[in-house]
Amino acid sequence: MPTVAELTDVYTNLLLNPRPGAGVCETCFTFTEGYARCYVCQRAERTLDVVAPISYSVAGEQLHHVLAGYKRLGGGVARRMQIELAAVLWRFLADHEPCIAVAAGARWFPIVTTVPSSSPERDGRHPLRHMVGEDVAPTRDRYERLLTRSSAEVADRTIDPEKYLAARRLSADPVLLIDDTWTTGANAQSAAGALRHAGAGPIALVVLGRHIRRDWQDNDQRLRELPQPFSWAGCVAHTEP
Repeated sequence: MPTVAELTDVYTNLLLNPRPGAGVCETCFTFTEGYARCYVCQRAERTLDVVAPISYSVAGEQLHHVLAGYKRLGGGVARRMQIELAAVLWRFLADHEPCIAVAAGARWFPIVTTVPSSSPERDGRHPLRHMVGEDVAPTRDRYERLLTRSSAEVADRTIDPEKYLAARRLSADPVLLIDDTWTTGANAQSAAGALRHAGAGPIALVVLGRHIRRDWQDNDQRLRELPQPFSWAGCVAHTEP
């Protein structure tokens, strides 16, 4: 059986470390025109204490295809992708969950949960729950399915806590929320809002890929300026010197 390091070695050439700084949204790490927060994050209520994308997921490139394929394809190909993504998440959390907790204002995260799909039909068979609840050793013993899609009619890209229902009340418990992709952040922010309404304490989101387009404004140049290869030693809460 391959080790976590062996499964993730190939991803070193696919991943791109997000970097905080000038011209990068301090919430979601998309590129901006010099603003501290992007247009979408400026308009949204802050429901998440920390957003920590592991990598940029560039539209049409390899990580983007894997993040789409592991939940849309079937059979052995999808399962292989799921195992590889689980290894990426495992390796990242093993190194960086403590600094993400500090950034969120928590000692640690006793509860781990996932962002449900915006579609009840897709959520019922979403492999992310299996990945976080069974495949990833640092999360499996803390995983709880806290959120489900409600019957409320909420547009896909709208941030609304009514989109999701919490399974139980929380007592200011810190929560580590996991998602596979951040595009607009509507699902993750809605999920965090639902957790807040249920009584959660600090909430941090770790997302495998922060979706970004190379062909938008000067994104291609900005992506080319990022250090390569990907460094497992760095994350947005603790950037490697």
